[in-house]
Amino acid sequence: MQPGEEIETLIDELEQIVSEAKSPFTGGGQKKIVEAQDIYEILDEIRRVFPQEFTDARRIVKEEQETLDRAQQQAASIIADAQQQAMILAGDQEVVRLAQQQADAIRDQASQYERDTRFNAEEYADTVLAHLEENLKSLTGSVTRVRQTLDENSGARNKSNNVPW
Repeated sequence: MQPGEEIETLIDELEQIVSEAKSPFTGGGQKKIVEAQDIYEILDEIRRVFPQEFTDARRIVKEEQETLDRAQQQAASIIADAQQQAMILAGDQEVVRLAQQQADAIRDQASQYERDTRFNAEEYADTVLAHLEENLKSLTGSVTRVRQTLDENSGARNKSNNVPW
């Protein structure tokens, strides 16, 4: 039997006893004659069953409350886990964003370093080549002067030695 059903049955019995009771000859109306012993037996049974019904009802309410408390704890735990996961994901996204910024900065620095290095290498090469060109011009001028001197001096030798050049 479900909690409360036994008491309902006993109350129905009381109602039936009252409805089947006979009306007195005088005073009529709402007054009825009933067997007191029948009523007392049903009331005693209600008193016997009532504490058990209350105990069962309290137990059921307590179990339902415990179930509700566990469900609320699980819900709170799930929400806390979800918030933590969201924070981790947000943190991961922030880490990725910062890493991307650092990678971009490093790439920009490398590009700038490459441009600077290339410019400096070209400047150095130009300076070395200009210096080499000056040295070659000077050397060419010296060779030309030496040849002229040789030509001037060797003209008399070539005639005397008859050595063809």
